[in-house]
Amino acid sequence: MDPFQYQLVVKNRKLSFRIFTNKLLRKAFSIKKLATNDDLNDELHVCYQFLQGRSLDILTENMMQNLKQVFELQLLKATNWAMAHLLAFCSSILFEITFTTIYGKGLADNTKKFITELREDYLKFDDKFPYLISDIPIELLGNVKSIRKKLIKHLTSEHLAKIRGWSEVVQMRQHILEKYYTPEDLEIGAHHLGFLWASVTNTIPTMFWAMYYLLQHPEAMAVLRDEIDHLLQSTGQEKGSGFTIHLTREQLDSLVYLESTILEVLRLCSFSSVFRFVQEDLTIRSETQDYCLRKGDLVAIFPPALHYDPEIFEAPEEFRFNRFVEDGKKKTTFFKNGKKLKCYLMPFGSGTSKCPGRFLAVIEIKQLLVVLLTYFDLEIIDDKPIEANSSRFLFGIQHPASDVLFRYRVKS
Repeated sequence: MDPFQYQLVVKNRKLSFRIFTNKLLRKAFSIKKLATNDDLNDELHVCYQFLQGRSLDILTENMMQNLKQVFELQLLKATNWAMAHLLAFCSSILFEITFTTIYGKGLADNTKKFITELREDYLKFDDKFPYLISDIPIELLGNVKSIRKKLIKHLTSEHLAKIRGWSEVVQMRQHILEKYYTPEDLEIGAHHLGFLWASVTNTIPTMFWAMYYLLQHPEAMAVLRDEIDHLLQSTGQEKGSGFTIHLTREQLDSLVYLESTILEVLRLCSFSSVFRFVQEDLTIRSETQDYCLRKGDLVAIFPPALHYDPEIFEAPEEFRFNRFVEDGKKKTTFFKNGKKLKCYLMPFGSGTSKCPGRFLAVIEIKQLLVVLLTYFDLEIIDDKPIEANSSRFLFGIQHPASDVLFRYRVKS
């Protein structure tokens, strides 16, 4: 389908995203009530307002504080070279920061242990996700059913009550869930597992690829460091011996080369599709041709066809960190057949299925990149090409087929 025709699918009310996603949620997380209760669906959807505006500013501030704590306790002690696997490194930091920002912290003496165990189980669960949403019976997927049950129990009302510092979005979701379920119902935990999964499943591999490409392109890393240093100087901030920098959402958004780098990673690595379920027979009419759809069909738009179109993006297979910068500002003008494209980058979906957490996810990656580029010397050790694992084809950011070693140390 021509990209100028995407809106014919995205905005058609006879094509449902909800039916498709409810089936996915039942298979992956054992969430069943959404398929039969539109009111619950609608109320949970309203919660996404707490991922924007003032609420997003609060999340950004809390995330920076949690990032500071992680780095001060662990990483800023690495005055000598420390070696790590890049994907494991990104997973460890992002999972902890995301969980503590969204769900809060438990007792000081067991929070770290709890999050570590939760992350290890989550990664095992996430590894099987492509199979969970297939038609393979869960009983044939090893111990993933027991791991899912364990994760759900960790996120039930009883266990979450022991955690302090819930974000506004979690508070509202919990309030709504308690209207539709009894407090002890395990499906509340299943909802929270789905929300946690959505919060980290694409952020972790995006951060991996951003770091990988920057390590492979030192000229890009140098430009980003200069941009960050200039911002810190202009805001009167100096890099001290501890974690002293603090950037607002607006300041992070002013880093155009940093944002361009992230957008370029999303362009290269996002293989998500936009799915719609056909609720009744219909014909979609366009200027070039008509599309006859049958009730029960599944329609998919495949944005990578757009992202890798050489007419839109020159040398689309290449990583170009400044692809989305023009004259020192964010570039938003791209053309196809001589016409300006409204949709030229779709890593987060479109329309009703557009990822509600996209702003927070990008901010989180920006924050982590700023900290790493400001405080650390970074070098890749395994200087080898890394291919993507195609198991998540059509569903999100591609994970790397293998991990890669890198090393880091605090700048002197």
